[in-house]
This record gives sequence, structure tokens and C-alpha cells, in this order.
Amino acid sequence: MSESWHPLIAEAAFPAEGKFAAQIAGWHVLAVRDESGTYRAVNDRCTHQAALLSGGRVRRGAIMCPLHGARFDVGSGKCLGRAYPDLRVFALRVTGGQIEVCLPGTPPGPAERPVN
Repeated sequence: MSESWHPLIAEAAFPAEGKFAAQIAGWHVLAVRDESGTYRAVNDRCTHQAALLSGGRVRRGAIMCPLHGARFDVGSGKCLGRAYPDLRVFALRVTGGQIEVCLPGTPPGPAERPVN
């Protein structure tokens, strides 16, 4: 499976609240800027109930699902404190003031798409 880089958002336009969600090449991407200023990206889908995580709160490097409170580390994708599967993590880079995300060459399957 080949991966490719896609533009996500200009770094200067990244929201002050520290998170940005977009749909790119069929993937729901949630980008987060943590307290240290590092950008991270995960699949915007809770692995417990398939809800969009982008509606949740980000604290101390973790995103909380707004539906049931499951928490995930945005750096590793690991579920914190529960036995839910981990999130898919995407590589991010900043090039010429543009934040880019590296996505798989194939669209997400049913188990990686959120229920909208």
C-alpha cells in the first residue's frame, strides 16, 4: 500500500483551540497541536462507537470521545485506560508554512470510517 502527502492547512491558519478536522481522499483526519507546539494527526473516528473525535476535548496530549468519554493519546493512538482498539496515526510535516498529512493510497474501510 503506497502512501502520499496531502496538504491539510496552512500553519498560520491552524485554529487557536489546537485541533483541526478535514476529510481528505476519503479519510477523516483530526490534526492536533499539543502543549509543546507539536502537530499530530489521527483518524477522526473513535474505535469504540465510531463517533467523530473532533467534537471532543484535547487535554495533555489526549483526545476524549464526545460520545462515551474514551480517551486516546494523539501521538501514539493508544487508548488510555480502556480496552478499545488504538487509533490509526498519520504522519504530519510542515513544509513552507503548509501542514501536510501522509495518507494511505487506499480509502478507509468500514471499520475506519466514522458514523456521521
